[in-house]
Amino acid sequence: MSTPVPLTELQQRMTRFRERMDTREPDWECTVIFSNINLYYLTGTMQDGMLLIPRDGEPVFRVRRSYERACDESVFPRIAPMRSFRDATGDMAKMSASIHLETEIVPLALLERFRKHFPVKTILAADSHLAAVRAVKSPYELAKMEAAGKVHQRVFEKRVPELLRAGMSEAEFAALLYPVFIEEGHHGIVRFGMFETEIIIGQIGFGVSSLYPTAFDGPGGSRGLCPAVPLLGSRKKTLQDGDLVFVDTGCGVDGYHTDKTMTYVFGKDLPDEAVAVHRQCVEIQDQMAAMLKPGAIPSEIYQTITESLSPEFRENFMGFGDRRVNFLGHGVGLLIDEQPVIARGFDEPITEGMAFALEPKKGIPGVGMVGIENTFLVTPTGGRCITGSHPGLLPVPFR
Repeated sequence: MSTPVPLTELQQRMTRFRERMDTREPDWECTVIFSNINLYYLTGTMQDGMLLIPRDGEPVFRVRRSYERACDESVFPRIAPMRSFRDATGDMAKMSASIHLETEIVPLALLERFRKHFPVKTILAADSHLAAVRAVKSPYELAKMEAAGKVHQRVFEKRVPELLRAGMSEAEFAALLYPVFIEEGHHGIVRFGMFETEIIIGQIGFGVSSLYPTAFDGPGGSRGLCPAVPLLGSRKKTLQDGDLVFVDTGCGVDGYHTDKTMTYVFGKDLPDEAVAVHRQCVEIQDQMAAMLKPGAIPSEIYQTITESLSPEFRENFMGFGDRRVNFLGHGVGLLIDEQPVIARGFDEPITEGMAFALEPKKGIPGVGMVGIENTFLVTPTGGRCITGSHPGLLPVPFR
C-alpha cells in the first residue's frame, strides 16, 4: 500500500487555504469541496463525498463511497460516512447564509440536491483560491514532481527512439508508448482542469498531423482515432523517412505531473528552416526559464517574449494558422493545466515552490510542429528544469 499523505502536509494545506480565504474573502462562512482533485489535495484520498470547511469549526470529510477506503488511505483527522447530504447537516454549528463552492466544477443538479439539506442563499466561487493555494508546492509535492520528471526524461530520451520504426501508425506508436510509461513509473492517467477535456497519453503526430486542428487548448495538433475519439493517434497516418515526430505528453507519479514535449527526426534531415525555427524556440524556452525567479510577473514574461519576436516569427507561433493559443507556459501539478499561466492578465508575482511548463512552439507548413516543452521549478536563480535538457529534434535512424 502507498504511504499516506502526511498529516503535517494536510494541516499545512488547510491552514494556507483558510489564511487565503481570511485575506481575500474576509466575510466567508463555509467552503464545500466536491471535486476529486481538491478532495485529494486537502484530505489525501479521492473518494465520493464532500469536505465541509466551516470558518469557525473543524473540517469534516463526509464520504459516500468508499468510507472504508478513505479511512485506509487518509490520515485526515475527521472522516465520517454519509448516505445522503442529510447526514452531514449536523456537522455545522449553524447553517451558513452563504457558501463558497467550486463553481467551475459542481453541476447544477448536484448543487440542487445539496441545497435541499443546506438551504444557503448565496453561492460564491472558491475555485481561484484553491488554485492559488495548490500553485505553491511543498517540498513533499515537489519531490513527487521531480520523480515524474525523471520518468519523463527516461521515456522520451531513451525509450521512444527504440519504439519508432517505418510504417507504424500513430495509434500503434501510442499503444506501445503507454506500457513503457507505466513500466517506468507513470501513474497511468493525465489530468486536466479544463472542462470536458479527455486525453490518452497526450498529443502524438507524425509530420503534418501535428498541425491538425483540435479542441484542445494547446499549440500542437493531432488527428486521433475518429471524430468521436479525437485522441491517441491516427490508424492511417504512418511513419515515413524524413518525418518529424511530435510527442507532447504529461507524466505523473503519485498524482503529481510534469509536462514535456519532445520532437524526433526519423531518418533523413528536416529542412534547414525547420531546424532554425526549432532552435529559436529552444532559445525562447531558455530565456523564459531564466526569468522564473520569485517576484517575476507572468504577464510581464509573456510581454517581454512576444514583443521580442519578429513579425515573421510570430506567424504560426504557438499554433498554426488562426489556431494559436495566447500563452507561453502554464502551472503544473495535480493537474497539467494549473495556475498561474504565462499570459496576459496574470499579474501576481510568482513565488518559490511554483512549477511551470514552458512550451514555445511553431508550426511549419509541410513539416509539422517544432519547438519544445519542459517543466521548471521556480528558484532564486531562475527556473530549474526537472524533465531533462535535450534540445529536441532527436535523430532516430530509419529502420
